[in-house]
Amino acid sequence: MAGCSTLENLNPFGPEKYKMEVAADVPAETMYNQGLGRIEKGDPKGAAKKFSDLEKQYAHSEWARKALLMEAYANYQAQEYDDAVSAAQRYYQTYPQSQDAAYSLYIAGMSYYDRVPDISRDQENAEKALQIFTLLVQKFPQSEYVNDSKYKIQVVTDQLAGKEMSVGRFYLQRRNYTAAINRFHIVIAKFQTTRHTEEALERLTEAYLGLGIVNEAQTAAAILGHNFPDSQWYKDAYALLQSKGLEPRESQDSWISKAFHTVAGI
Repeated sequence: MAGCSTLENLNPFGPEKYKMEVAADVPAETMYNQGLGRIEKGDPKGAAKKFSDLEKQYAHSEWARKALLMEAYANYQAQEYDDAVSAAQRYYQTYPQSQDAAYSLYIAGMSYYDRVPDISRDQENAEKALQIFTLLVQKFPQSEYVNDSKYKIQVVTDQLAGKEMSVGRFYLQRRNYTAAINRFHIVIAKFQTTRHTEEALERLTEAYLGLGIVNEAQTAAAILGHNFPDSQWYKDAYALLQSKGLEPRESQDSWISKAFHTVAGI
């Protein structure tokens, strides 16, 4: 063909690079088993490629469905996390009623969870892990992955709260009380079940006193004392108020009071 000779003449690496090879048809089951074999041999990246090829060759088949899930799993095992998320989310969107839909969400969640950094860095992966694990728990409450997902939710929630506390302390130390309060507000409003709540309330007492907003400072201390009466943070908040001639006293109109009553179902 004239077109081929033209390509050959333009090809600096020689005509062999343009040689077309047609792969023989391989049964879907064989390709699937080849993918499993690569996982067993410690080659998850190669397995992911095999499952991807299977899905494309046998699109819309049951083998394609199974291959897509295994592609997500193999990519996760290969620590190709973005590819794992992509395949897992495609599986969930395409087969939301499948018995493996919960597992696809679990793979996506774990792909973010395994990349959660320390609190000094951006927490986007923690936020995405939280979203996906929460969706899994809500959509598939009877799934075998629910218990671990709930545990992961607690871990990433604590991580996100820790990030807010770190930034809030930074502002508090520099007497930027409004910015500090905004961060501690997030902990109380969104992450109230974490271990950071006690400190957030004490820091709110400090910050509101710094601004001269006495009723909010008293409310933060009162809520802290009511919920954590033996906490060192409460003792610190109480002592701080006393140094100003004040006592803990809850204002029902305070956002802090409303936030705790909402969580408690009052």
